[in-house]
Amino acid sequence: MDAGMKRLPESELEIMMIIWRHDGPVNRMEIEEHLKKDVAAPTILSFLNRLEAKGFVSVEKIGKVNWYTPLVKEEEYLQKESKNILQKMYRNSLKNFVTALYDGDGLSAQDMEELKEFLEEKSKKK
Repeated sequence: MDAGMKRLPESELEIMMIIWRHDGPVNRMEIEEHLKKDVAAPTILSFLNRLEAKGFVSVEKIGKVNWYTPLVKEEEYLQKESKNILQKMYRNSLKNFVTALYDGDGLSAQDMEELKEFLEEKSKKK
């Protein structure tokens, strides 16, 4: 993800998450079906226009229907967003982040075991 790419507001991110989970192009009606709340068609189109303007999706008109294809990979966006959160909220410290989760009862024993396995696996690859 290039450095100029902006963080998406929650409403646009929700639409991007739907687009990322489709194999291939998706149209507004399909997006509307997957939204968790009722959003008017013009509002969805407005979000899609913003996503296109920001370079997140491309649009191809076939007949009377616009088809939206992601230009940014979900992994790229989430990786960049995770780094931003870590820098802004936890002073770039993974330990501070995990401590906040643990102290807030956000980590179960299973979460900690998965984290331990993940760290062991990553340390073997180095």
